[in-house]
Amino acid sequence: MSNAVVVLLLVLISLWNQLVLSQNQDQHQHVSITNRLGNGKNMSLHCQSKDNDLGQHNLADGTEFAWDFSVNAWGTTLFYCDLEWEGVQQYHFDAYAFDRDDVRCQTQCLWLISTEGIYGFNGQTGFWEYIYHWPN
Repeated sequence: MSNAVVVLLLVLISLWNQLVLSQNQDQHQHVSITNRLGNGKNMSLHCQSKDNDLGQHNLADGTEFAWDFSVNAWGTTLFYCDLEWEGVQQYHFDAYAFDRDDVRCQTQCLWLISTEGIYGFNGQTGFWEYIYHWPN
């Protein structure tokens, strides 16, 4: 291959990467997790991604923990959380997974933690969906 072709290919690859990066960096997400356990039950919540540890939080009944971020260029953004409260030992769930939530959440991923399980709001349908259930 000639040097001119190699240079042209590198320029095209660079332009493509910049286009993909700019599209995904403009895609901001808001995640909110609300404690709806009722009866004054507090829960402990720890959320993180590969790059960001959001720390340990204690959520009183009816309160929420929320954060904002930009989706990465590769479409692999994943935030996961561990939660527990009286009667339920540590439970792990994905609070944002690009492949699942890019369309479902649109710009915000809303979660309700209840005694039955975890409900997620579907931005496409406008309905709450029962997504995670507690193990027996």
